[in-house]
Amino acid sequence: MPRKDKQRKLPALRNKPKFKCGFRDSGAALADSLVGNAGEYSVFSLFSGCGGLDFGFKGGFSVLGKRYGRLPFHVLGAYDLLQDAVDCYRLNIDDCIASADLTKVKPCDLPAADMLMGGFPCQDFSSAGPKTGLDGKRGQLYQVLINYMKFHRPRVVIGENVIHLARMQDGACLRQIVADFESVGYHFDVWNLYAPDYGVPQNRRRLIFAGVRNDIDGFPVAPKPTNADRHVTISEALSDLEGITDETVPNQSPYFVATRATSGGGQGYKSADSKRQNADLRFGARSYQIGHVTVVAVLSSQVSETVIARYQGAGMLVLTGTPSPDPTASTFAFFKEVIGYNLDDFFRRSSPVVKSVIHDLIGKLLAPQ
Repeated sequence: MPRKDKQRKLPALRNKPKFKCGFRDSGAALADSLVGNAGEYSVFSLFSGCGGLDFGFKGGFSVLGKRYGRLPFHVLGAYDLLQDAVDCYRLNIDDCIASADLTKVKPCDLPAADMLMGGFPCQDFSSAGPKTGLDGKRGQLYQVLINYMKFHRPRVVIGENVIHLARMQDGACLRQIVADFESVGYHFDVWNLYAPDYGVPQNRRRLIFAGVRNDIDGFPVAPKPTNADRHVTISEALSDLEGITDETVPNQSPYFVATRATSGGGQGYKSADSKRQNADLRFGARSYQIGHVTVVAVLSSQVSETVIARYQGAGMLVLTGTPSPDPTASTFAFFKEVIGYNLDDFFRRSSPVVKSVIHDLIGKLLAPQ
């Protein structure tokens, strides 16, 4: 849209803070770095993201007052395609990470390690994605791990993915992936772990793939829940963060600013080819290209099938208010199963209050002056 003064529109600036130090610069991390490397096992990390798996294997941090000491694992190198994730990894964990398209990296160019780990891309397996499975754009990327396994023969392999992978095609996708992993000389177990049972304040499950080379005796045991009796809340997990009192951190402003909706130009869609929809579709397509799925959730059940098809075509998940137990179709089911919040109960509790407020407001508006 051109400026009202007819001048050239300036490109938008990305409001992104430039952090100069991260966890690796903290006193606790520096103290742990003085621990000797004797007896360490080497690890190589693929599809590393910002380093969640790597951070856990390294240890040397505190969470909610509990100290997790330095562990005998040394990450030789890590790769991820998303530059923002790479920057976050470097800031908080190590400089050993690089940005690369792993489909173009040869195993012979990577270092051999005792252990391989990687959370191979989940977009095609996620309940919030297109659910294209092994036939999707990223559905075969677990083969990158297999190529490394065939060439370097690591002792142990750890993989991670979403729970919906186990449900796809009645489990056929999961069975195929495990069979492919085992076909190169490994035995694999798959652990279905519920995050809140391990102190993570997220209502989600994850599949952990644990593999050991066939010529090695012994096998790891799935971890026992640490918080099954009492789950950690979000407020507890965030309790030690600094308060945000200015506008320096994107999306964390203490002020909520809403724009005024104009007739057809702000909120709502007048036609199947509205400019607002086109902007949404471009955003959804860009998000999907970098590994994110945009979820569009509405409470109304009266949504044009044409509009839904356009959004789904851009790789977006569209949820409506239609009663259904399917979390990939119903806003209510999605909130309940994925987010862990019961919208049905909310509206049952709040409807009388909302009705009363609206009734009073209309009465005041219609009252004679």
